[in-house]
Amino acid sequence: MTDFTMQTGPDGVAVITWDVPAKSMNVMSTAGFALLSDLVDQALADPSVKGIVITSGKKDFAGGMDLNVIAQMRAGGAQAIFDGVMTMHKVLRKIELAGMDPKTKKGGKPIAAALPGTALGIGLELPLSTHRIFAAENPKAKIGLPEIMVGIFPGAGGTTRLARKMGAMMAAPFLLEGKLSDPKAAKSAGLIDEVVPADELLARAKDWVLNAKDADLVKPWDDKGYKMPGGAPYHPAGFMTFVGANAMVMGKTMGVYPAARALLAAVYEGALVPFDAALRIEARHFTSVLMNPSSSAMIRSLFINKEALEKGANRPRVADQAVKKVGIIGAGMMGAGIAYVSANAGIEVVLIDNSQEAADRGRAHSEGLLDKGMKRGKVTPEKKAEVLGRITATTDYAALAGADLIVEAVFEDVGVKAEVTKKVLAATGPDTIFATNTSTLPITQLAKASDKPAQFIGIHFFSPVDKMNLVEIIKGRETGEVAVAKALDFVRQIRKTPIVVNDARFFYANRCIIPYINEGIRMVAEGVEPVLVENAAKLVGMPLGPLQLVDETSIDLGVKIAKATKAAMGADYPDGAVDDVLFWMADQGRLGRKSNAGFYAYSDKGERLALWEGLEAKYPQDKMQPSLTDVQHRLLFAQVLEAVRALEEGVLTDIREGDVGAILGWGFAPWSGGPFSWLDIIGAARAVEICRGLTAQFGPRFHAPALLREMAEKGETFYGRFGGEKRAA
Repeated sequence: MTDFTMQTGPDGVAVITWDVPAKSMNVMSTAGFALLSDLVDQALADPSVKGIVITSGKKDFAGGMDLNVIAQMRAGGAQAIFDGVMTMHKVLRKIELAGMDPKTKKGGKPIAAALPGTALGIGLELPLSTHRIFAAENPKAKIGLPEIMVGIFPGAGGTTRLARKMGAMMAAPFLLEGKLSDPKAAKSAGLIDEVVPADELLARAKDWVLNAKDADLVKPWDDKGYKMPGGAPYHPAGFMTFVGANAMVMGKTMGVYPAARALLAAVYEGALVPFDAALRIEARHFTSVLMNPSSSAMIRSLFINKEALEKGANRPRVADQAVKKVGIIGAGMMGAGIAYVSANAGIEVVLIDNSQEAADRGRAHSEGLLDKGMKRGKVTPEKKAEVLGRITATTDYAALAGADLIVEAVFEDVGVKAEVTKKVLAATGPDTIFATNTSTLPITQLAKASDKPAQFIGIHFFSPVDKMNLVEIIKGRETGEVAVAKALDFVRQIRKTPIVVNDARFFYANRCIIPYINEGIRMVAEGVEPVLVENAAKLVGMPLGPLQLVDETSIDLGVKIAKATKAAMGADYPDGAVDDVLFWMADQGRLGRKSNAGFYAYSDKGERLALWEGLEAKYPQDKMQPSLTDVQHRLLFAQVLEAVRALEEGVLTDIREGDVGAILGWGFAPWSGGPFSWLDIIGAARAVEICRGLTAQFGPRFHAPALLREMAEKGETFYGRFGGEKRAA
């Protein structure tokens, strides 16, 4: 069996069908590209063939390039990458020119692409090299070039063709943001040419091929007098476009994402030269990005590892635990959000609160989200009614009968949670799994309220639930495998990414993010300029500076966590200097965004303005400020050392979960691939060296963990020692 097959009908149209054996989605391999090239050669050389249609034997067209191809090219070094990319360019350019006379641009054979469904990455770059793109009416299909989202950019001609087809400005959302569109939106934007009924897809493509004229085959950039839409860089309008694009890229990426810079350079430089030279420029920049360790780290964490976790890489081997009915206790913002994502995934939901008014308010949250979806054209009235019909809002615990999973999302208080646990156990069956949604309270302690601790587990959602992709599953000391599998299957049903960790204070995500916030606050108390703290964080790839982050999560929550942590740790509590600032801010009534006053000043409408001037009066800024790198090291190592300690202590058992969880949970510098990937990039020895300097200057919180020191001595990397199927001890 082969990836591509070709059949020529009596009408003279050769249909090349892409159908990779044993895969649900087509992906392009080196062998597949070679076979496609051979089949195109055969069709172009056969006088009985009038034209070609390239389509798929699956419900979708293609999901992109086989990542093994990228790995193999990278292993061969820069020359192997460049040569491999140029081979792809030659095949696609052959399709584009289709045997036409180089001078007259006549005599070519029409080639169309017929897309039955999703077409991503090379799955769109290949169609872009054909002469007309047909897509089936399929609202679930996604069409686009998402490469930028995993640290690379479209390198098989997609960057050059789309920029020349649409102009740099119109192509920017698809190239620089990885925007995906359904077929109708893709046609409206100019990505594809026609959207047709699914049962007419092949016939319509064939009909066009049989009636196409020579002029229909010539791409604009191969025609005399071609001018780039919106203007080339040397055109006044084009000049402003590229200036604006550069500012946009730097503003959004802060210069830490190499793929975005390289993509923009490829478009800019490519626009100044003929098309074939532009393809070589694209290949050169693609090679530079692929050789950058950031790209391999992002691909590994945001694609390979993320997909593995979503498919159950660490799921216990027990029977399917798909959730049919979920009971959610607590209809506040968190419980209401969990109810929405559950009902939206087709699960029956019982939403319980102390009063009917509160329960109804929780259900209304789903209605509000669905109404927003309707305004954007993403939700139909039928879909809204269907989702809301799955949510029963009530105060009656008896309604939980038949629920196979309970998610408790009440106030963060051990006593309150214990009371709710007993009520639930009295109303549910013997096999029901009980999950508590908590961000700080120990699961093992909470499980004491249950007479079935093996069926008790933690599920930590991040707010807002409908937008945040990560879910942290926490095993108590007695949590059983069925409970873990139930939690994982539930997270898969609601289409989110799970990580599984063992019970410990703050679990994993909060364990790492709290030191980041605290380090930023500590620097303010020391006299470091707040603006330096915030910008240092953003310039190293953090989405929010620590001061803005604590404003968003609320300062009084920080005070509450600090008090609880101090009560638990006693004399070992290390963050008194942080508390001085936090408690003072709370006493001033500056509780963050929710009070329109925090480390930042806000307008009456809640718009964040600038850092609050009162900080400088209370904490005067030193004349001698630390370097940008020193501030960044403090902010990054505050996080990554906690990640290493979590692994060392067995809270984390898989570094893949550590990296994916860090990026999706609190936005840890996605360009780095996560804390363990970043430590591998800089090397354990260099990390230990930086830790020594930070420890000498700022104290033992920066002391390198024994695991990191051991790896530095042995010259090991985290992915070399723990990666893939290798699990932490």
